[in-house]
Order: sequence, then structure tokens, then C-alpha cells
Amino acid sequence: MATNRTANVAWQGDLINGSGTIAEPTSGAFGPLDVSWAARSEEPNGKTSPEELIAAAWASCFAMALSNELAKSGNPPERLETSATVTFQPGEGITKGALTVRGTVPGLGAAGFAEIAGGAKENCPVSKALAGIPDVTLEAVLA
Repeated sequence: MATNRTANVAWQGDLINGSGTIAEPTSGAFGPLDVSWAARSEEPNGKTSPEELIAAAWASCFAMALSNELAKSGNPPERLETSATVTFQPGEGITKGALTVRGTVPGLGAAGFAEIAGGAKENCPVSKALAGIPDVTLEAVLA
């Protein structure tokens, strides 16, 4: 069954001096979140950016996909610590992405973990949505 998730943004002012608020997500799990160009291209100063939200979505999606693939291989993880970094270059867009995962997976060696992590990176829905990023890396290590 398909699901829809929605968030709303109210923006005031121009790009450089304006700011916005992300509110009313479907889940009610977060918000309001302040967003601005400065948070995107300089220092966050307590505000978020689209890239930070993409990084959060990517890290959580990848962790879910990897946990599923590990369980299907007969090696469910005890713990996965996942980080995603999205690099934004003004005037160019998102130019880099990096996934890092450190896993505690009994019964699985480093090579097997790296292979399964690579498959999860290619197949998680957010990775697929971000397929246009020109430079994407994955570091997968066992704890």
C-alpha cells in the first residue's frame, strides 16, 4: 500500500534575507523547524536546511534497508550506527553524498557486511531518489 507524507513550509522574504518554517508534518513527530538560506550555505545558527533533512531521511532509510538485508541473509544486526552527509554547493546543488555505517552483526565478517551494505545503499528508496548525486561514498565497518 502506498503512503503519502507531507510537510508544509511558509517562507517570507527573498532568498538571501528571508526565512521559513517547516510545519505540520503528517506524523506530527517534529516541527516547527526554522529554515534559511544562511543555514543552507553558511552556518546553521539553530536553523535547518533541505540538505540536513535529506541527510536525516537518507541515514534512516539506509539503516532500515541494511537491517532488512542483514536479517534476510540470516545475520540480523544487534546495532547499526549510521550517518549520512549531503554536501551542498551554492550555484551547483548537491554535489556529494556520504554514508557511514558501523555495525554490530554477530556471525558476519567485514567483507560480507560491506557487500550487504553496498546492496542496501543501491536499493534503499532514498538512495534511489538521490541517484543524481555525482559523488556518493559508503564506508561500512563492523564494530
